[in-house]
Parts: sequence; C-alpha cells; structure tokens
Amino acid sequence: MQRLQSRSPESTSVILLAAGHGTRMRPLTDNTPKPLLKVGRHALIEHHLHRLAERGFQHIVINTAYLGTQIHRELGDGQRYGLEIQYSDESDTGALETAGGIKNSLNLLRSESFIAINADIYTDFDFASLLGLDAKGLGYLVMVENPEHNPNGDFGLDHDGNFVVGLSSAQKSMTYSGIAHYQKEMFRQLPEGKLALGPILKTLIKHRQLKAIPFLGNWTDVGTPQRLAQLNSAL
Repeated sequence: MQRLQSRSPESTSVILLAAGHGTRMRPLTDNTPKPLLKVGRHALIEHHLHRLAERGFQHIVINTAYLGTQIHRELGDGQRYGLEIQYSDESDTGALETAGGIKNSLNLLRSESFIAINADIYTDFDFASLLGLDAKGLGYLVMVENPEHNPNGDFGLDHDGNFVVGLSSAQKSMTYSGIAHYQKEMFRQLPEGKLALGPILKTLIKHRQLKAIPFLGNWTDVGTPQRLAQLNSAL
C-alpha cells in the first residue's frame, strides 16, 4: 500500500466540490449556485481560494454542474487569486455526487495525493497542515464537533482519535467536515457515473484505510439560509 507523501502546496492539487444544486438553500439558489453566495464581502468559494493561495497552493480543480457557467464566469482561470483553476463540467450528465465527481476529475488532478474540499463550508482550517502526514492508508478525513443539525455525528472515534466501526463502540462521535486528503488510488477502481462518497468512506473505515484528524476551530456547513445568515451575523 502506498503512503500519503509529504508534499509542498505548490505540487499538490486541490479539488473544490461545487456541483450540487443547493436545494436546501432555496430560494437563494434559484438563480445563484450555492458556492457564489456571499459570506461577508466574498463568495463562499472565494474564501477557500484566498486561503489556499495564502498557504502556497497553486493548482485548483472545481467540479461544476448546476449553474456552473456562473462559477466559471465569476472565478475565471484563477489568475486574480494567484491560482490556476481548471473546471470539471458535469452539466451534461447532471451532478455526479462527491465520489463520482472526484472520479470524473482524476485526469485533471496532477498530484497522486490531493486535497478535496466541499465548496459550501466556511472554515479557518489550515489546508497545508494535511501535507505533512505520512501513514499507511488511502486518506485522512478532517472531523469536527457535531453541529446542531447533525447531533449524532457521522463516524465514531476512540480515545486516541482513530476511527472505530459503529458509533455504539466509540468513545465519541464527530462529523465529517468535508475536508480530506486522499490518494488517487482510492478512486481509480470506482465505476464511472453518479456515486455517493458516504458508503465508500464507511467501507474504508471498516478496513482501517482512513485516518481521522479532529479539528476544533471555526467551521460551518452553510446548508440553509438560516445558517448563512447566522454566519454573516457572526462575522
């Protein structure tokens, strides 16, 4: 099994997952894709771009589907952010969900290990901190304290912060943040087309192929108009 290699931000590709319909955000997303909704002075996805550029990342892939031309038109080639942006367009097939979208984008990702980030979260997580990790397996998932809308969490952890199979045997549960460091190997053998990520993560956790990284900093899943309003108020 390959190891996640310690890499520099300059040589590590990042995929921002931005293809969803944002149905829970309606009516705000009736005519605007969720990643372009404003948090403070910038669009939600722009906060990621600024933070990635500040930490030295250069190559970004964005997968798009719903109103994807707006995202492409707004962000362009990334030059004004000091980045190179490429797009993986899923508009012909419809959004492929997270695993399917990553699978469809593998040919654009230039590094064997890469960072994946949900475009509809807001966080001050240091993405470059993922690059110094070195452990057997296929990736690391950044885990956060359970928010009000997900009180039972997604995965269980033991007292050392390792994933355990089943929440009943866990020391505590935490929620997947939508931030991860993956190996391409994890997605190469998956079928083409629409494919959810959750069941794949559960299988890999069962086989001890993924590691957890607890994060206690600023993180919001901007999933509803109310959460967006609360985030803007807090900022």
